[in-house]
Amino acid sequence: MTDTKRLAFSIIQFLHDQLNSGGLSSDAQESLEVAIQCLETAFGVSSEDQSLATTQTLPEIFASATDTHQETLQVKINPVPHSPTEEEAAEAERLKTEGNDQMKVENFSAAVEFYSKAIEINPQNAVYYCNRAAAYSKLGNYAGAVQDCDLAIGIDPNYSKAYGRMGLALASLNKHTEAVSYYKKALDLDPENETYKSNLKIAEQKMKETPSPTGGMGGADLASLLSNPGFMNMASNLMNNPQVQQLMSGMMSGAYGPMGGTAAPGGGGTNDLSGLIQAGQQFAQQMQQQNPELIEQLRSQIRSRTPSTGNEEQPSEG
Repeated sequence: MTDTKRLAFSIIQFLHDQLNSGGLSSDAQESLEVAIQCLETAFGVSSEDQSLATTQTLPEIFASATDTHQETLQVKINPVPHSPTEEEAAEAERLKTEGNDQMKVENFSAAVEFYSKAIEINPQNAVYYCNRAAAYSKLGNYAGAVQDCDLAIGIDPNYSKAYGRMGLALASLNKHTEAVSYYKKALDLDPENETYKSNLKIAEQKMKETPSPTGGMGGADLASLLSNPGFMNMASNLMNNPQVQQLMSGMMSGAYGPMGGTAAPGGGGTNDLSGLIQAGQQFAQQMQQQNPELIEQLRSQIRSRTPSTGNEEQPSEG
């Protein structure tokens, strides 16, 4: 039973190390904490009982046991990548520079191709993966950006920009809890970076927000908007517009089909939809003219809830 307890203790120790390593989401951390409690209860051991500690940690024991087998597999399946020659390294750098130039002219697909070619030549350069992650993000391929940032961090765990770009990609996937942890790590490595500070604040705010049926409009607080007297006064003026009243009456009675189409002969068809769009445009212009402060307030609110790419999306030169 002592050996069983020692094994359980080693597993618990390993889980504690994973908890302290950082980079885990809050859900993953909570799962590990529950697993530790379950193991301690099931085997009657405590993580504080050092009498059960072994001379080697669980990963060291595992590595020792699989060392010979792994070396054989590595030769057959995944040979150790060779270090690029001086000429190859220069060519990879040239391709990276080409990719950076394509990023500057917003030709992101071409940038991905150049970075990918650089990676083929030198797959151990974290910058190439991080730059390709920036291009992927510009193309909306946030999953690809996350994967490349993960590879960059694996190569260089102290590469702050990789953590920052990982945070941006995760935030774009609405994984704000995970984004917070990566922004914090980026700030640990680069404490003076204002973009990381700004994006961390936004991600933390997103974590605290709860979905509301009155939310929407690009992240603006619709409930506050509807309680604004100026906005409601202008909305009332729009609803008193005879053209809008006629269109609304027709839609309520079913006179118009979907998307402004005619449900019955004699209906207004697409001309009525155009009229409604024009009325909406007039309403927007009226809002701008009568209450420019309200418009600016809405714009500022939307901007404040949008993560800043700042210098994060600029490709790295080295």
